[in-house]
Amino acid sequence: MLQSNADMQHNADSHRDGPATFLFLQGLASPFFADLGTALKARGHRVRRINFSSGDWLFWSLPSDNYRGSFENWGAYVGDYMVRHGVTDLILFGDCRPYHVAATTAAAPLGVRLHAFEEGYLRPNWITCELGGVNGHSSLPKTADEIRRLARRLPQPGRAMPSTGDMARRSLWDVAYNIANFGFPYFFPYFRSHRPNHIAVEYAGWIKKFMRRAHTRRQATRLNEAYTAVGVDYFLLPLQLDSDYQIRVHSPFLGVEAFMDRTIASFARYSAAPTRLLIKLHPLDSGLINWRRYARHSAKRHGVNDRLDLIDGGDLPSLISGSRGVVLVNSTVGMLSLDLQRPTLATGSAIYNLPGLTHQGGLNTFWTAPTPPEADLMADFRRVVLNRTQVNGGFFSRAAIARAVAGTIPRLEATLPASALAAAAAAAGRADTPEPQEFAAVY
Repeated sequence: MLQSNADMQHNADSHRDGPATFLFLQGLASPFFADLGTALKARGHRVRRINFSSGDWLFWSLPSDNYRGSFENWGAYVGDYMVRHGVTDLILFGDCRPYHVAATTAAAPLGVRLHAFEEGYLRPNWITCELGGVNGHSSLPKTADEIRRLARRLPQPGRAMPSTGDMARRSLWDVAYNIANFGFPYFFPYFRSHRPNHIAVEYAGWIKKFMRRAHTRRQATRLNEAYTAVGVDYFLLPLQLDSDYQIRVHSPFLGVEAFMDRTIASFARYSAAPTRLLIKLHPLDSGLINWRRYARHSAKRHGVNDRLDLIDGGDLPSLISGSRGVVLVNSTVGMLSLDLQRPTLATGSAIYNLPGLTHQGGLNTFWTAPTPPEADLMADFRRVVLNRTQVNGGFFSRAAIARAVAGTIPRLEATLPASALAAAAAAAGRADTPEPQEFAAVY
């Protein structure tokens, strides 16, 4: 039941001088959010959670609330909820999911801080935790001057500890999450996943792909060796997932197929033989879409079928290093490409798509005069990205999660007012309050 404005204001005032209140929404099929919430609570902060599905409930270990209403009523509900419980900070994974968009819209006029998590901008060994939004919603600097000025104020990041994921565990957690949703839908009758395909369809694609894995790996190994041989002249086109919000929200394309066709058409018209184009499938592509067939049809239509290949696998760093340049929409592969000093062209909204880093002359000029990144600017940009947005760790192994939680806590606390930190320390029985972190001024 929604409260009156006077009641909501009274509740908000009663929370104002206490510890911060973190509201968790949807995360990944991983215990990371549950472990982070537990750690925040142990430090004296208030922690709340809203579940949207049985899978959300399964991966949360603290007390929580369940939202069983319609999506149309969600915005009003969460706005009232944040006022009623004095929420100061919103934590979620992926800021483009429909439930999360509505929540951030409701949070903005209330002054609630948004902490958005994503896979790392830099991979492996990092996750993203960014204040205000990620990817196309990021507040990272947009000009070289801003980057250089900010980098001078920041310390050189330490070396990352390896945080590789456990693919078997990740798969098990994903299956458990979806079985919970699929098996107990009546607990959350209005919930609809943000994923465009039904999970049963996706799993069918994965099973088919798994059955061909040995053949696919052999083929990828041969092609990788051929393309990284001395003297091969090629450009690399790494595909993103068609369901990725980076494509659906932060790009000018309706899907990956449109991007691929436009790139092949430009390559056919403006590149010269014997230069080749190597298309690389995303490692988490489920195989539902036959990208090889789409690529072949496009290449034949544009007259470059003899200069195009598609690889499902291979060693990404070596393929990037051996290429003349990398063309993509806004994948994090772009950060790796720039780190390896390869010319990179981003056709969508990307944190690294800046003059001095990426090729700015348009797709048609890239094939003949690709512009490499400025090494010193890339070093400064990497320092800014690491200090402002990256946490060492991962989502899909116990050791990686523990490291990510330990690194996230000081990053979150750096955004809190001194009164909230003192109140949390008192609530937890700690005599000290956290020291300001190096990244506090810029996170």
